[in-house]
Amino acid sequence: MPDSEFLPAKFSDPDVTAKGETRASVGWTGLKTLWLNTGTLCNIECVNCYIESSPRNDRLVYLSQDDVRPFLEEIDRPIEVGITGGEPFMCPDILAIMEDVLSRGHSLLLLTNAMRPMMRPRIQQGIERLAATYGDRMVLRVSLDSHDRRIHDEERGAGAFEEACKGLRWLGERGVQVAIAGRQTLTEDDATARTAYGALVASLGLGLDPSDTRQLVLFPEMVARDDPPEITTACWGILNKSPDDIMCANQRMVIRRKGAGKATVTACTLLVDDPAFELGGTLEEATADPVKLNHPWCASFCVLGGGSCSA
Repeated sequence: MPDSEFLPAKFSDPDVTAKGETRASVGWTGLKTLWLNTGTLCNIECVNCYIESSPRNDRLVYLSQDDVRPFLEEIDRPIEVGITGGEPFMCPDILAIMEDVLSRGHSLLLLTNAMRPMMRPRIQQGIERLAATYGDRMVLRVSLDSHDRRIHDEERGAGAFEEACKGLRWLGERGVQVAIAGRQTLTEDDATARTAYGALVASLGLGLDPSDTRQLVLFPEMVARDDPPEITTACWGILNKSPDDIMCANQRMVIRRKGAGKATVTACTLLVDDPAFELGGTLEEATADPVKLNHPWCASFCVLGGGSCSA
């Protein structure tokens, strides 16, 4: 075995790990969820945002209705369409995009912080109209990093917890289907977290079952400088996992980079900065080849963490 200082860097070769083993990859099994990233602009700047969204970050620009339609036209059956950002309700075309998705028979999962952009009168009226027309196929998943006000505000800024709770109450009062995306702190187990979130949900008057993993999604933490092990072909058997269960087996995301002539497709919702995971200008192009798990988050979030952004 060569001295460790002469080993290549981890996650540097798409085919081989630093130890010389065959890197794992994930083949395409068919589209379950198409994600639309409406841009990296957000009304707040979270400490641990994986995509570094903020009021100033526009490296991913707003998607337009015209950007989205060609991708919807490639889909020949009803699927789940997810919308994320940034904060989607800042996107000028968001209501038109939501209408296009729902009117084609797809289900819609929209990720929001439920703060001021969502509470503008034009957006509120649009949400109420869409919920009345397509309510059984539209879910708004609200990011609530913790059931503890202090922890949530440490991540998102003072007052963020109360503002998000105000948005959740508004959605609940109008019968909009709601889910919550939270994080489980390192000091609590899954059951403890769900019990605490359940108490909060009850106080907000939401008809949400915290034991349902679709209604309360607890994500594994992603740390930018984390150092997880690389995933090899042998790991599937060691971990008793199937590549078919990994997010990039059945999900893709549409983005538009600042200055780009058109929208393109990435392998998943997480890896928008690595050009190796930008796969083409159409869904057909973006699903032709297996995705090589050549990024720390492939290991920490998806394979070892068991995370998936879809419902």
